[in-house]
Amino acid sequence: MPIVKRSKKWSWRSSPKTPSFLRTKRAPAYISTLFFASWIGTYLDLYFVGNGWYHFPHRPFPAIFSIDLSFTLIGLPLFVTFFLYVMARLRPWPRGLFLITMSLFMTWIEKQAETIGWFVHSSEWKHLYSFVGYSLFMAMVWRFYRWVNLH
Repeated sequence: MPIVKRSKKWSWRSSPKTPSFLRTKRAPAYISTLFFASWIGTYLDLYFVGNGWYHFPHRPFPAIFSIDLSFTLIGLPLFVTFFLYVMARLRPWPRGLFLITMSLFMTWIEKQAETIGWFVHSSEWKHLYSFVGYSLFMAMVWRFYRWVNLH
């Protein structure tokens, strides 16, 4: 009778309900980058809202917060998770093109949010500012992720 031994390379998988990016050794880098992105997004919103560049007419707890916390605490981390997931799988040139594409997409989303009434820019705002801002923000988030991933 043959005896079957378990391979030393075999190990138990994490729960299939756990997202794959959290089952890797990169999970701390993802999580810390999501906190970093939310923190930067919150402070940028506070700065721009405080200076009157834009405002959020419909937001949770308007008497307490001048910014839309649902975006900075839910929407932004979801977007950054998708962004990091794709960026980690691309080569350098496609990464740059993806970053530019996502900056254009976020600028378009911002304009759509304005037409719905979720977001209002001042009359001096140019959407080129949004494109440049999102490009810089995503480049900074990507750099932070790479830095955390190396340490």
